[in-house]
Amino acid sequence: MTRTWQDIAKAKQTALLDSIPPEWRVPTDIMPPDSQLDVTGFPRDSGFFTKDELKYTTAKIPEILQQIHSKAWKAVDVAQAFSKRAAVCHQLTNCLSETLFPEALERAKFLDDHLQKTGEPIGPLHGLPVSLKDNFNIIGKDSTLGFVSWVGVPATYNTVLVDVLLKAGAVLYVKTNVPTAMMIAESVNNTFGRTVNPLNRKLTSGGSSGGESALIAFGGSVLGVGTDIGGSLRIPAACTGIFTLRPSFGRFPTANAKSGLAGQEAVNSVNGPMARTLDDIEFFAKNVVNSEPWKLDPKCLPISWRPVDVGRKLRLGVIWNDGIVVPTPPVRRALKHAVEKLQEAGHEIVDWEPELHQEAMDLLAQFFVADGAKSVRDILAPVDEPFREEMLPYAQAKEIGVHEMWQLQAKRSKLCKDYLDRWSQAGLDGILCPTTPFASVEHGKFKHVGYTGVFNILDYSAVSFPSGIYADSELDKAETGIKTLSQMDAQIQAEYNAGAVHGMPVSLQLIASRLEEEKAVAMTRVVLEGLGVAA
Repeated sequence: MTRTWQDIAKAKQTALLDSIPPEWRVPTDIMPPDSQLDVTGFPRDSGFFTKDELKYTTAKIPEILQQIHSKAWKAVDVAQAFSKRAAVCHQLTNCLSETLFPEALERAKFLDDHLQKTGEPIGPLHGLPVSLKDNFNIIGKDSTLGFVSWVGVPATYNTVLVDVLLKAGAVLYVKTNVPTAMMIAESVNNTFGRTVNPLNRKLTSGGSSGGESALIAFGGSVLGVGTDIGGSLRIPAACTGIFTLRPSFGRFPTANAKSGLAGQEAVNSVNGPMARTLDDIEFFAKNVVNSEPWKLDPKCLPISWRPVDVGRKLRLGVIWNDGIVVPTPPVRRALKHAVEKLQEAGHEIVDWEPELHQEAMDLLAQFFVADGAKSVRDILAPVDEPFREEMLPYAQAKEIGVHEMWQLQAKRSKLCKDYLDRWSQAGLDGILCPTTPFASVEHGKFKHVGYTGVFNILDYSAVSFPSGIYADSELDKAETGIKTLSQMDAQIQAEYNAGAVHGMPVSLQLIASRLEEEKAVAMTRVVLEGLGVAA
């Protein structure tokens, strides 16, 4: 009897849950009820974790590495603690797509034995657990990208970044959930279902790296790697109040990663780190770049991590709105607060009008469906999997010809040149703006990626960071009678629910020019100091 796509998906979900050891299954009597929205305190408050497990999973990267390398902690104990916490996070948020628990413990034991015998760590990440977004291929594991037809099709080779991390001594223990084809701003698909936000399970953890953001916000990972083609690192980081770096194409290796739009290179997908601190973001960036990944990935640029001094005073352009959608009240308040604090600290802030942003977003939308969604249709077809409603633009797409595609790419190149000229003439160090219009949002209501997607078209470096401001239902009430910028804006403002996002962290975004990852990180550090927020 032929199995339906629903049968295959259900079997995959069951297999994933069965991969969690019985002793890591949350007992019914302490399982948080559905009415408990914030589950981030569960590891600390439930009594389900030992003191050592909490110690390992709340430590920062430098402490984890120092303790393992000094042999005070065993890598296998650390790997087991993070594996258990990730397993619990999955039971509460549906954040995982694959588990590697036995392999992770075997790998950690090997690292411990090596350190004991030689006295030397294998590399700078020796013993550090690292989580990965689902599209990073690991030999023997599925990379479904949410597609049911890719269930049971294990990878036969590693993504280059996987090999880089393993050579550096990392322990890989889970892969995390994504939306279908990684092309929805919320992490939901027909294979695994929806990942929810551990800070408030009625809200999205974002997409497409939403499994990663949920896992890190819960403390189930200290360092994760996601990807970004229209905001897929920055949106989920903003929805959960963590840090991320969106690099320009070529800084970090992307070879042999899996894609739902393979061959689409008009807008390049990039990968980058997601973590709880800016220091951890920089740690990843330095170690990956300094491993000389250009020797493994032909599209990776031979640029080592460069020290940069941005000075104590910055000249920043501020985007109050992108001309398409006005940020919701908590985001507007956070941006206003940031500008005031930075001006008090002596930084020069100038208004930056969103010229060319609408054109950039129009181009982005056309590039994504230029093949008439043939790539996606071909993957859905073998099991008759339907398009999800979130992918309506793909379901309705018509293929364009080569000539028309070339004209779009020519427009993109001109737009990039015009934007660069304007940036240079203004003498900016960077741009400060919202990461998204939201302090997260209820499931199914994330509708605008304009604040991130424009910088994918430009290929600029960007850091999303928590601003230190939290949404407040009293301070951030919906405004009535305001003039909206577009039909999309009117819909977003009408749907805004101050009570639903009360208490959620609000993130902002700092943009540097192309291939200025070091400057983006350094400027963010200066901005955080001005805001009084820990890096």
